[in-house]
Amino acid sequence: MPVGTQGTVKGIRFETLENELDARIILGNTYHLWLRPGIEILRAVGGLHKFNSWNRSILTDSGGFQVFSLTDLRKLKEEGVEFRSHIDGSLRFLSPEISMEIQAALGSEIVMVLDECPPGQADFDFARKSLEMTARWAARSKQKFNELQEAGMDTGFVSECGMRNAECGMENETNPQSAIRNPQLNGRQALFGIIQGASHLPLRRESLEKTVEIGFDGYAIGGLSVGEEKSVMYDTIEFLAPQMPEDAPRYLMGVGTPEDLVEAVFRGVDMFDCVIPTRNGRTGTAFTSRGKINIRNAKHATDSAPLDESCDCAVCRRHSRAFLRHLYQTGEMLAAILITHHNLAFFLDTMKRVRHSIRLGIFGEFRQDFLRQIKESE
Repeated sequence: MPVGTQGTVKGIRFETLENELDARIILGNTYHLWLRPGIEILRAVGGLHKFNSWNRSILTDSGGFQVFSLTDLRKLKEEGVEFRSHIDGSLRFLSPEISMEIQAALGSEIVMVLDECPPGQADFDFARKSLEMTARWAARSKQKFNELQEAGMDTGFVSECGMRNAECGMENETNPQSAIRNPQLNGRQALFGIIQGASHLPLRRESLEKTVEIGFDGYAIGGLSVGEEKSVMYDTIEFLAPQMPEDAPRYLMGVGTPEDLVEAVFRGVDMFDCVIPTRNGRTGTAFTSRGKINIRNAKHATDSAPLDESCDCAVCRRHSRAFLRHLYQTGEMLAAILITHHNLAFFLDTMKRVRHSIRLGIFGEFRQDFLRQIKESE
């Protein structure tokens, strides 16, 4: 899922995400959208879909990760977390119930429970207290979520026909082109639980059991890719994913590089989000089938090759590394836009190839070839 922190994916138009890259779902940031433009505005305009005109799915995080990143500006207690806005310093309070209310106002298709996000190197006792808090907050999140759904507080996605999603389903069945042009969703938000426990495998199992006992539409692995060794992340996923429910999506939050995606799929994960393709695109780093390219390097000054000769995106079909380097060196905003475009194309195409190889029963071969090409380049 490309990350759309402020309601938009940085450096790329929705038309490109939809028509060329075919991104089916993006991520929105509850914390940032709550602070600005604010829930009153978003509810007044009919929710995030209407506000930003993104007519496909949205997953919103709970806001917890951003709040817990404000180490010196927050105070944690059982009811929730009190913190000061990074924008104006105003005092705010976020609880499981408030997070559910915000996400109902946003009208995202997938809602995340509010969890406590411990640091990657948290010791056993700290991680245990954290996961117990997360479990209690998850139960409160689900209770409030159900109340809001029953009360019709989810702004949801309303189609052009003016009805809730389910009411327009018949039109899409008889006119497939209508469904492609204006995809209909089911009119009810899905709620995902989050598994914590840092790098302590017994705690991960305990958190999983508590979360599954509450019961959710999908299950996320949180608290990874936060500074721990890569091997620790892989070991945790390999231990945890096979134990997660088979009939629900498995979501690895905040990960990662193309290699991470392929390795995590190999270990049983279905869904990912990360700022890497867009953030790195803005700083001149491109991801390719042969590894990363730093477009700022002088060796690209006269290089007429595309970023990736194996890539069929619009940027690689038209522009050379030499031109992209020139744009970056001269401070042209187009440099960030074009490299971001390519990076998102590469990440989404990688996942498309993963899905295709799974359908053909050759994912193991695909994984080996994919990782070998990158390793040989490095």
